[in-house]
Amino acid sequence: MSPEFVAHPERLYSGQVEPGLDVVKARRETPGCQNVLHFNNAGAALMPEAVHTALTRHLDLELQLGGYEAAARAERPLNRVYDSLARLVNCSAQEIAVVENATRAWDMAFYALNLGPGDRILTAAAEYASNYIAYLQVARRTGARVEAVPSDETGQISLAALEESIADDVKLIAITHVPTNGGLVNPAAAVGRLARQAGIPFLLDACQSVGQMPIDVEAIGCDMLSATGRKYLRGPRGTGFLYVRKELIQKLEPPFLDLHSAQWVDFENFVIRPDARRFENWESYVAGRAGLAVAVEYALEWGLEAIYARVQALAGELRQKLATIPGLSLHDQGVEQCGIVSFAVADSDHEELMAALGAKAINVSVSPRNYTLLDMQARGLDSLVRASVHYYNDEDEIDRFFAALEDLAG
Repeated sequence: MSPEFVAHPERLYSGQVEPGLDVVKARRETPGCQNVLHFNNAGAALMPEAVHTALTRHLDLELQLGGYEAAARAERPLNRVYDSLARLVNCSAQEIAVVENATRAWDMAFYALNLGPGDRILTAAAEYASNYIAYLQVARRTGARVEAVPSDETGQISLAALEESIADDVKLIAITHVPTNGGLVNPAAAVGRLARQAGIPFLLDACQSVGQMPIDVEAIGCDMLSATGRKYLRGPRGTGFLYVRKELIQKLEPPFLDLHSAQWVDFENFVIRPDARRFENWESYVAGRAGLAVAVEYALEWGLEAIYARVQALAGELRQKLATIPGLSLHDQGVEQCGIVSFAVADSDHEELMAALGAKAINVSVSPRNYTLLDMQARGLDSLVRASVHYYNDEDEIDRFFAALEDLAG
């Protein structure tokens, strides 16, 4: 590590991304593109080199100075992650908490709600397993009830059914913006309007939408939003964040507290901090925070509108090609479809198919039935192969993927 960086740790990232979407540049700044065809961006995207540099520079600083000392030396650049995330989702930095992953971010919001006997939780049929398990656990503990709002004919949450389900006993509306498979984008802003009209808190799992598309919490109208760093943001694993609307922060007591989220003021009393950092804890992945800040800034400089336009174009081209393979069936839904392409191959073990593609240095993932149990049962599906594209993927990779899959499916 250079002496200059030790003296100036704020220099975590000095690169500039050119306007527009220069795919050649994006691939050049993504070393993994030289090794793999990566269609597992909804699992964990390939890092840009700038994110890796931020991580390793801070780890080098810890190596030279010690963990606490490195964090103190780099305090200002590390704290900029709050401003960057606030820009990303259009809120204030005081409404952002940085936590270890999207599930923990979601949990910190959900388990802070004061639910009781007879209270109803409304969610979507394509809800993710981790969230639904939490609903069921809280329902068992408190006597609250969880209800899955039916999907409409396109596969997204039915707004008409949601509106009909709203009543005085509904205490939470919580949906996944982009489900783990199926390609659909739930109409979050329309859900937000219904929630606000009824005065019901709205929790949005944006794990697979943040970094893939523009996200504006004011336009969506959500009160809480959780997301991860490792997926479409292209950040490090072990990073995530939570947004909580400032008007709601003071009404939510986190499910656990420590000396970071609260202050011990006398023998019998403590005071919880007033901002969203009450949902954090003292110990965290500090180098990951440095990498997350750079990942967010990197995405912002490319432009989320440009990123999403390219992602949708690539996914559309991939769907068109895959539809011509005999025995392959596409299973994407929704009025709006994103970069997740879901399909099944007749008479194939999808795990074996994923392994065979992996042997060709092609990365995909498999979504089993229990990840989105209600949706998969309703559609009679046991598993789906998930190919998720990002803006650094190119048309040659789509052709290569098609050829490999055509060969394996045949």
